[in-house]
Amino acid sequence: MTAPIHIPVLRDEVVAALNPQAGAVIVDGTFGAGGYTRALLASAAGRVIAIDRDPRAIAIGRKLEGEAAGRLTVIEGRFGEMAALLAAAGIQSVDGIALDIGVSSMQLDEADRGFSFMNDGPLDMRMASSGDSAADLVNTLPEAALADLIYLYGEERRSRHVARAICQARTLNPITRTAELAAIVARVVRSEPGHHGATRTFQALRIAVNDELGELRRGLAAAEHLLRPEGRLAVVTFHSLEDRVVKHFLDRRSGKGGGGSRHLPPQAQTVRAPSFRLVHKGVVAPTEAETAANPRARSAKLRAAERTPAPAWPGDDLDVAA
Repeated sequence: MTAPIHIPVLRDEVVAALNPQAGAVIVDGTFGAGGYTRALLASAAGRVIAIDRDPRAIAIGRKLEGEAAGRLTVIEGRFGEMAALLAAAGIQSVDGIALDIGVSSMQLDEADRGFSFMNDGPLDMRMASSGDSAADLVNTLPEAALADLIYLYGEERRSRHVARAICQARTLNPITRTAELAAIVARVVRSEPGHHGATRTFQALRIAVNDELGELRRGLAAAEHLLRPEGRLAVVTFHSLEDRVVKHFLDRRSGKGGGGSRHLPPQAQTVRAPSFRLVHKGVVAPTEAETAANPRARSAKLRAAERTPAPAWPGDDLDVAA
């Protein structure tokens, strides 16, 4: 029996924002389970380049690649490195780029990946198979550094209480399971209807393990260099930290934030021509019907922009602050 095809959040809205024309080359920078890629292949797009760092996603992509009659190329790697990955494949510019930021439903649903506390599993959270795991961070970071991480990436107000509880627990035994960590956090952060007390801590660890905000900034800069004039960028985010990075980038690149750098004194400013034009006035959110069908969609935001003929900016302003 064939498994149901995963439908990504805001799928139709992303394709509409990209507005692929006949023969267009589109990058799906976060392939995941392939939902956006399938929709793009069904559109006017001539070719799709799918990128993902997760070996399990790549395995799904290889199968789809064989069914796509030469219209799909799957590349294992980080979307923040897409310029180099595409150059190695002989591609210097593209007509559209889609990015779905954060953890995928497929990763959340696989207990052995350690992304979710809903099903007990090893405390891993790595999208790729290399680097430090969440267990490494939880068991080795000093208490102050762990508290800062949970506050910065999870926006958890009780981060110091959480870090203290974790450090006390790990003196007895290493923390290696998701359920174990969730129980420790839940003792100091009260759960509310629809929101587990450990949600923000798990988010923070996942972001840190995978350098998600750094990857997002690198991906936005790469998109600016890769997109042809009138090419489009569509980015779906799921929490305020991600959306803040995208909003800051697109506002400045479209001229809403001025053309200079806030890191330089006024007399040293260089006014730059907008490299993007916003497609929507604000964000596009899921419909009530989509949210009802998929509760994970409730916090999603889509921002999209069209590339202008202006040169790419140098990228010295790609920080978190707006």
